[in-house]
Amino acid sequence: MIEVEYNMLLVLVSYVIAVFGSYVGLNLAIRIPAAKPGSDLYFWVALSSLAIGGAIWSMHYIGMMAVDMKMAVSYDLGLTIVSMLLAIIFVAIGLAIVGRGVPSMAKLISGGVLAGLGVAAMHYTGMASMEMEATMSYNTPLFIASIIIAIVAATAALWLAFNLRGNLQRFGSAFIMGVAVCGMHYTGMAAMEMTHTSQMMSMDYTHSGAFMSSMMIFIGAVVVLSALWVVAANNAPQKTALVFGE
Repeated sequence: MIEVEYNMLLVLVSYVIAVFGSYVGLNLAIRIPAAKPGSDLYFWVALSSLAIGGAIWSMHYIGMMAVDMKMAVSYDLGLTIVSMLLAIIFVAIGLAIVGRGVPSMAKLISGGVLAGLGVAAMHYTGMASMEMEATMSYNTPLFIASIIIAIVAATAALWLAFNLRGNLQRFGSAFIMGVAVCGMHYTGMAAMEMTHTSQMMSMDYTHSGAFMSSMMIFIGAVVVLSALWVVAANNAPQKTALVFGE
């Protein structure tokens, strides 16, 4: 079995983008309950899911590149795109379920489960996109734990999205969401068990390419999230909050 090492700088970078995306997403999502049906609603759901789902996806790939697997790793473009779409689409569904109509615990839980399963599907689709000279399997308890963490994190994120109106509250909650998102990802990474398929590893492999790719994803995500933040700042929400009952 292959023993992996983590680049702690990239681990930190992955957490930073998760926090930033969570904060921007929370600032966008509070527009959803009061949005007019139709294009206005679709607009805010799309931007919120892009911020939250896109940041989770960016965190995921930076987090994967933070792992030094002692061999060259490439990524299947098709599966990489699919993984990104899974995160955004399922987060959008969760936001639409929880953020509209009469609030209830049933809606919160159903939206959280769907969004969480989407995030987990994104993670493991992204893992499947890895192309390398190794076979991959998963430790079952850690695999299940990662899915549970994803569901709990998504449910908490949806609750926070529609129940926090103070900017300082949203800022603090973004740090908690960042911990939850990274917790799911790195639990999933810990579940990964790899075995080389070749007899000899490439000794001239360096991890610099992964670092540069991570920085490109980070910069791209920061640019997109900053633009979304400007949109949120220029569209003041109505001061309403959902209250989840039965």
